Amino acid sequence: MAVAEAQLYAKVANKVKNRGTCSIVEHLLSMGFPVHTVQKALAATGRKTIEDATKWLHSHCNDPSLDDPIPQEYALYLCPSGPLHDKLQEFWRESKRQCAKNRAHEIFPHITLCDFFTCEDQKVEFLYEALKKVGDRFLNTFPPVPSLSLHSSTSYLGFFVSDSHANIMKEFAVAFASEASALAETSNSIRIASCHRGFLTTHFINCHVKPCIKQLHLTLAHKFSPHHQKTLEQLARSINPGEGCQWIATLYSRDMRFVHYQTLRAVFQYKPQNIDELMLNAGDLIFVDRTQQSDVSEGWVIGTSHRTGCRGFLPENYTERANESDTWVKHRLVKLLSITATGIHTYLVKSVTKMLAFQNVTVRRGLLVMRHGERLDQVFGKSWFQQCLMADGKYQRVDLNFPTSLPKRKDGIKNYEYDPPLSYCGIFQSRLVGEALLEKEVAVNSIYSSPALRCIQTAHHILQGLKLEKRIKIRLEPGLFEWTKWEASKIIPTFMTPKELTEAMYNIDTSYRCNVPVASLVPSESYEEYVSRCSAVIRQIVDAYTTGTILIVGHGSSLDSFTRPVVGLPPRDSSEFAHLVRKVPSLGMCFCEELKEENRWELINPPVKTLTHGANAAFNWRSGILDG
Repeated sequence: MAVAEAQLYAKVANKVKNRGTCSIVEHLLSMGFPVHTVQKALAATGRKTIEDATKWLHSHCNDPSLDDPIPQEYALYLCPSGPLHDKLQEFWRESKRQCAKNRAHEIFPHITLCDFFTCEDQKVEFLYEALKKVGDRFLNTFPPVPSLSLHSSTSYLGFFVSDSHANIMKEFAVAFASEASALAETSNSIRIASCHRGFLTTHFINCHVKPCIKQLHLTLAHKFSPHHQKTLEQLARSINPGEGCQWIATLYSRDMRFVHYQTLRAVFQYKPQNIDELMLNAGDLIFVDRTQQSDVSEGWVIGTSHRTGCRGFLPENYTERANESDTWVKHRLVKLLSITATGIHTYLVKSVTKMLAFQNVTVRRGLLVMRHGERLDQVFGKSWFQQCLMADGKYQRVDLNFPTSLPKRKDGIKNYEYDPPLSYCGIFQSRLVGEALLEKEVAVNSIYSSPALRCIQTAHHILQGLKLEKRIKIRLEPGLFEWTKWEASKIIPTFMTPKELTEAMYNIDTSYRCNVPVASLVPSESYEEYVSRCSAVIRQIVDAYTTGTILIVGHGSSLDSFTRPVVGLPPRDSSEFAHLVRKVPSLGMCFCEELKEENRWELINPPVKTLTHGANAAFNWRSGILDG
């Protein structure tokens, strides 16, 4: 760090020496980061922890705009909590389900107090101070029961705040704007140094906050199809504006460069094949300007990663639409009123009732046994491996239903021949089932997988659909593997190691000690040996949990061999068993539920519907069109 830059930073630090983030700044500076990038990192992460800022700095090490003096945009929102918030969230879900997504779904329920304004990174601390001062001044002045009236038109639905209550909110906004401007003015005599592309410059810092003076409102739906108006109005009437509410004034920020961009979320990991392509991790958010896509190849878009700041090409079918506010940063908040005593009582009663209802659902142990998704050899036959193997031994994608790449294995690509991956459709199927389980609020608290790669991949993408891929680790259990008599190779396949799987970004529980080691699997085992293995391993897994749903991802044979021991049924005849297994489709599932009071388990309907789709044969346009 330049001496002049450090000295000028010290002057600013003295002005705010009692603030909590000073120690964070000093720590990051001691790590060798320049002042201007430290301030940028803190602004981009909400100035919360050293870990957040450090991670941001490392992620953005190749960000071409890292040294550009581009400030964040900030807005002050008044957000409801308590019973009113719960009703609004219920409306959000139902309106999206019944009438599709509209513009209001891009942002959470709120009343705008101050529209977006710019504030240089070095000045954000003054916004925090202003919010706290004004929050203390207006504490307990906000109405416990908001006076809201429903307003509807062909493109807008929302609550308008009555004048009496709106005036209080506007006074709060004006006070915050005045306080923030005053604090900014008092420090304008201090010049802040910044090092931009090797040049040390100085400038005055300004911060102009504009309070909202228009009709205050809480938007429910915006820019929707006119034929949905009546349905939306009916849903809105279920919201009681008189519900108790605690108002929370919250400061948010966003990257001003991407205000009019579309936000996409990466569904799958993508490793760049060319230098101008963007690296994607599942969950990454990408900014895309739809007006700049005219020269991009079909199926591709060019975007900027929110995580890294890098720009490049990416396959659009690896992404889905995200909400505008998903990239916003929450900075500070102040609670402006406690719910009234009556409101607290009502809210607590409802919350406890919901909690008890949830407990009644999850107190019963559940066992969900599922077959893996569509595998490559299931679609392309035994020759799939030869089709994708190049002369130099590398993998190539020969059909859109082949995955874009394969995880690295220590013995190279050859072990995929007997341990095939999911097809691209199999990946999609698995995530779709996970999303369906999430929608049905299935409380999955553990997941076990056969060591076969197709099962691990299925488990991974189901967890993605459930939004649990970072919270629940996959436990690899060789005892869940297929009946080895059915293995085409007549030997036990060489499976990927936990280390290889972890390096391939699968969240594997490396601390788990399996019940049946891979070395214990016997090639061409008898039916009796297979049934005995399945019965022993499923009992050990089930006995390890007292509540929640255990998800088993295995093979077509798993649905029968792992549920019958649990519900107390004897094994089937081997010929009957083989006939049954042939009917199990990709991601077919069975569900067992414990009846604790009766000390038994029973098979019941699975929590989600089956997945049915038709065949799609390979198409040769030359023989079909040109030579036809």
